[in-house]
Amino acid sequence: MARAQLKRAEPLGSPTRGTTNPNRLRRIDRWLVADLGVRRALRSEAAPLVVDLGYGASPVTTVELATRLRAAAPDARVLGLELDPERVAVGAAVAAPPSLDFRRGGFELAGSRPTVVRAFNVLRQYDESDVEPSWRAMLERIAPGGLLVEGTCDEIGRLCTWAAVSHRGPVSLTLSCRVASLDRPSTVAERLPKALIHRNVPGERIHELLSRLDHCWATAAPFSTFGPRVRWTETVRLLAASGWPVLNRPARWRLGELTVPWTSIAPR
Repeated sequence: MARAQLKRAEPLGSPTRGTTNPNRLRRIDRWLVADLGVRRALRSEAAPLVVDLGYGASPVTTVELATRLRAAAPDARVLGLELDPERVAVGAAVAAPPSLDFRRGGFELAGSRPTVVRAFNVLRQYDESDVEPSWRAMLERIAPGGLLVEGTCDEIGRLCTWAAVSHRGPVSLTLSCRVASLDRPSTVAERLPKALIHRNVPGERIHELLSRLDHCWATAAPFSTFGPRVRWTETVRLLAASGWPVLNRPARWRLGELTVPWTSIAPR
């Protein structure tokens, strides 16, 4: 029995490369603070716990998450989890319990019961077949009504995508880009979540979305006169007008965001 308990307590997962940079995850943090579903989950309990899974060689993005969350949930606690004990030690040096702490852990979430889990650039190294089991492992430990936010971004956070996943399954996909340096929207394909990155091929819905988005971007080229944000906003407006179900509002479009229901891009 003791050995079985010890085995269950062992962290689940494989170490990431550990790459991180200040402000790399600012786009997802900005969305977390603004999204109504996340805000509702955070306000469902006193002192909600948010887990940052796989923060990397530096705890800087976990510290930034804790700072930004205060705008939506002043009493929120943030727990950074890493498999590498050396990374945990680096995090512990800047911990400020109970609002910010660090611990060794993986998909089992170190036995915690968070309301929200942010898992960025974690599943990128796994096989596509590992995605759903990894989601399930985390969701089993997330509090009822909570959310898993799992995604990928480039090294400096200019191209980001993430899936919001509830206990009932994936809810939405969000694309977020620095439009000032964007050649075409489909560039974000290289940073799609693991569940979708191999699905960007003809016949798949995510390919249809990115292809339509590129078409709308080209059609909106005259709006470049007014700046890249205006062109992106017109691009998303055209996408919605063509029949794609866009969930977020123009205020979010101007930030380079686009959110669609997962059902509209789910793998076939």
